[in-house]
Amino acid sequence: MDDSLRAGVAIYNAGAYRAAHGAWEATWLDLEDGSDDERFLHGLIQFTAAVHHAHEGNHSGATGLAQSAQQYLDGLAGDYRGINLDDVRAYLARLESDPDVAVRDDPLELRLDGDVVTPEELDFDAIVVAADVLAEELDGYDESIVADAIAYAREEVSTGEQTQFTAMVFDFVQNDVQRGLVYQRLAEHVRLKRRREDDVSGLFE
Repeated sequence: MDDSLRAGVAIYNAGAYRAAHGAWEATWLDLEDGSDDERFLHGLIQFTAAVHHAHEGNHSGATGLAQSAQQYLDGLAGDYRGINLDDVRAYLARLESDPDVAVRDDPLELRLDGDVVTPEELDFDAIVVAADVLAEELDGYDESIVADAIAYAREEVSTGEQTQFTAMVFDFVQNDVQRGLVYQRLAEHVRLKRRREDDVSGLFE
């Protein structure tokens, strides 16, 4: 759970509230229903959804999810899995009574072990989780392109050559202002590498 938890926190703190849940969803779905970890991730997913709906002006959706998220998180330790859950629960209570708080005030920062984790602080394993999630959840990106870039980056890391694709995958996650341009460059390199692989495929069979 560590990499997915950290990636989701970073995505949320970067303001991609709707996308953040994607980092936690697969792990959450595999957990035993009603277990502490299941309730924890379920509550966080609903928390980010509540914040997203509040920003979209969907007050009924925001308040309903804020109430439900509090129920899932109720009874868990205030620092469960290192997350500042006491702050999250207090914010959800405010959001339930006044959904405009999400737009009017500064957003609540999620903390992991006391730190406000941002995309710039993610290591490789958490970066690939974030890259996969952003490609899936945000519009305009081909998930297969990003998946191949991640695979090529893994090859670089395994051989100790953290160069081209590794740098671009990091940049795709961390450079939200120019993410579209980063993606275009990444896609060009992926397609070029695919063509080169196709050119030699079968030559020695």
